[in-house]
Amino acid sequence: MVATASSTLPDCPPLEQSIVQFVQSLRDDDLDAPARAGLSRLVRDQIALQVGISRMPWSQQLLEYAKANGRPGKSRVAASSLTFAAGDAAFVNGSYGHGFEYDDAHGPSYSHPGSSVIPAGLALGEELGATLGEVMTAIVAGYEVYTRLGVLLAPELLQRGYHPHAVLSNFGAAAVAAKLRGFDAETTLHALSIAASHASGITEFSSTGGSVKRVHAGMGTRNGMTAADLAKAGITGPRAFLSGRKGFFRTFLQRPPADRAEERFAPGTKFEISTVWLKAYCACYCCHAYIDATRPFAPRLADIEKVDLRISPTFNVVVGTANANAFAPKTIEHVQYSLPTQAAFALHGLGNGYRVHRDYMAKKIDMQPLLATIGRMAIVEAPELDEKYPGQFVADVAVTFKNGTTERVFVDNAIGTEKNPMTEDFQDDKFMDLTTDVLGTDRAKALLATLRRLDPNLKASELTALFAA
Repeated sequence: MVATASSTLPDCPPLEQSIVQFVQSLRDDDLDAPARAGLSRLVRDQIALQVGISRMPWSQQLLEYAKANGRPGKSRVAASSLTFAAGDAAFVNGSYGHGFEYDDAHGPSYSHPGSSVIPAGLALGEELGATLGEVMTAIVAGYEVYTRLGVLLAPELLQRGYHPHAVLSNFGAAAVAAKLRGFDAETTLHALSIAASHASGITEFSSTGGSVKRVHAGMGTRNGMTAADLAKAGITGPRAFLSGRKGFFRTFLQRPPADRAEERFAPGTKFEISTVWLKAYCACYCCHAYIDATRPFAPRLADIEKVDLRISPTFNVVVGTANANAFAPKTIEHVQYSLPTQAAFALHGLGNGYRVHRDYMAKKIDMQPLLATIGRMAIVEAPELDEKYPGQFVADVAVTFKNGTTERVFVDNAIGTEKNPMTEDFQDDKFMDLTTDVLGTDRAKALLATLRRLDPNLKASELTALFAA
């Protein structure tokens, strides 16, 4: 299933050529220890999410849609006995994995690659009879294409209202499929080029709601896999799909790629997968540092007069005053994309994880005290945060007390980031919290043990059987 690298692609710009050559040349032996550790953390987190989030109402709606429209095949839907064609199974599993604002984050590209490349790799691996060794190498290829391209597109993609994950997942999944199917350089180029014609997705969900955001990962993943299928069938795309005068960069961002952008894919470049961020909270990552900043004030809530949440213009677009319901959430989407609501959860000692958001959906949370606290908050746009900390998820919070004193807290590395990583025990607790209700304790523990080993000789189908229901 492994193709040989091609030295050149005629009439292909340097950026496009470098991406293709990266996919073609990547080998398992190229992965260093940090990359392998990141891959291990990512796979455990994503599979737990697919299992746990499969029971959410929108996930069940999606499953009914898949039952009515899915094509027959060998690839499993997580936490079920159903199998579909690889693209359809990955569509469902990717949507599960991204379905509750709890999946991994890649900070520099403002995105969530795990819920694209892992569903694509496992579903296609089942279809092809591949081993985990083959699948994991393909997953890394997809992760790196997704994230390295995403860095080149940041921050404008998000600032313009695109959902980076919905856009980038098309390229990541296409790269996974090209690697696992053993495409030559030309076919790989066309798979990625055709993926560009699928790429889309807007972020209005963060303002006025809509559960379609839950499906963005699945949509982009299936589209990227379809792009690879089309390339395999002989359909071709433009060779300058990124760099051309009417290519992706100039169309989406109204600018060309940065000078020497192709160097991001050069041999020896640090693997982005070694920097995996895992979410400690079920909220947009723009909120996480603010949660860490406000949690210590929970015992003093009664003494608080005012809370100023200073935020960069980039992240204000996502979780701040650009959202119509930031101070008056009415749906779970509003709650997970409302910075004041997440700060209020933290200040009231409710936590910001899986259980409290499920309780909100079940109407077990009395929102009136929370809304009163939210009424004492202000979001203050601070352009200097973008200037001093470009692309960083920082929090700058000022808490004023009734006695007139003010305390200022700055957080630059939330729990779960590369510089403040989640402990193994913390991740194990998250895994069990997500999987036990669906699989039972014994099966959940057995799955976790298998994922820790990640035996390269194990078939992909043998792994997915462990989290079928």
